[in-house]
Amino acid sequence: MALSKIQPASMDLTANYAFTGTNSVAGIEYAEKKLATVTASSSATLSFTSSIDSTYNIYKFKFVNIHCATDQTNFTFNGSSDTGSNYNVTKTTTFFRAGHNEAGSDSGLEYATGSDLAQSTSFQKLNEELGNDNDQACSGELFLFDPSSTTFVKHFMCRIASYRYNDQIQDAFIAGYFNTTSVIDAIQFKMSSGNIDSGTIEMYGIN
Repeated sequence: MALSKIQPASMDLTANYAFTGTNSVAGIEYAEKKLATVTASSSATLSFTSSIDSTYNIYKFKFVNIHCATDQTNFTFNGSSDTGSNYNVTKTTTFFRAGHNEAGSDSGLEYATGSDLAQSTSFQKLNEELGNDNDQACSGELFLFDPSSTTFVKHFMCRIASYRYNDQIQDAFIAGYFNTTSVIDAIQFKMSSGNIDSGTIEMYGIN
């Protein structure tokens, strides 16, 4: 089929036009549905132990103003293959970050070799050294892909902005995979030290 081109000056944009033919993208949908919300109140952990199943191909976790009780701590996460009885799935990950301080005297972009994991069951850092001043917090999103697959490993990626203890913005990019072909059916978030003082995490299903 030849491509018909319309010259810029050949249409009167004040007129009404009717277009006919077949829409080749009919039936393609993007649907995002909120499935759960958890709110911290001096919470040791925030967990999602239901609704992570084969209903959706992608699950998104949205962090809104996560505030730590302990200064210079890290917001972390892990997955479970037994509905939350254990959060110890083996992971390999990457972590790189950009930063800039309020004084404008320090900035940079680098790979964080101490914040990635190589075949580890530890909780993965989602930021570094969050501050606990009243106005300091972190916000961002984490995506988990096809957690109910029994064929492939489970990929995830996260981007999160943090107001660090030293009055610096950190823009962190984390990605990796749960190295298992078992389902991932629960996710837990916690600080590396102390409690999650306040903040909200929302979970969405995406098709």
